[in-house]
Amino acid sequence: MSGAVIIGAGPGIGQAVARRFAREGLPITLIARTLRTPDPALASIGVPITTLQADSTDQTALNTALDEATRQYGTPDVVVYNAAIIQADAPGELSVAAHMDAWAVNVIGALNAAAHIAPAMAARGRGTFLITGGMPEPKPQYVSLSLGKAAVRTLVTLLDQEYGAAGVHVASVTVAGPVAPGTDFDPDDIAEHYWHLHTQPRAHWTHESLHAGPSSKPGRA
Repeated sequence: MSGAVIIGAGPGIGQAVARRFAREGLPITLIARTLRTPDPALASIGVPITTLQADSTDQTALNTALDEATRQYGTPDVVVYNAAIIQADAPGELSVAAHMDAWAVNVIGALNAAAHIAPAMAARGRGTFLITGGMPEPKPQYVSLSLGKAAVRTLVTLLDQEYGAAGVHVASVTVAGPVAPGTDFDPDDIAEHYWHLHTQPRAHWTHESLHAGPSSKPGRA
């Protein structure tokens, strides 16, 4: 196995997903805007871990980090794009520049990462590219996030059209509430969706998995 790359490797979903994939023996590359020490629970699993610094809106830096992950472990088995700007903003409240900043993180960073790494997955004939989604229904209290997560769904469709036939499974995990340990939106529960999507047989691929609470965890009736 050539490993999992997590872009946006913060202490919530990012590192929970890393721990989930590490339990299956995959080497882990964490890419974050600021270098951070991996969660001790992740480090204790015993798989190789690389931490790299790159802002998801800096195309050169992100490409360089993805190239370094590939150099160390080969073309990734799975890339998870988990970077986002999560903020409350009403219609007309944000400046154009602030909207563009949110769009760059929430959407364009994912597009750039996929465009850089998915062709190698397609050439190999397999790979998974997952994006953290949200906002199953748009809300006027979260305009920039609603717009960004709607765009993520469209981006998943576009990437599937481009790379799906070559064996690249593109999907999103839609999280329908605020993430916090010990709640209905515990990051460890949410991480199960990423593993489930990655391991789906090709004949049964889905392109969105919704986490709306414990009953929506994969494997629950």
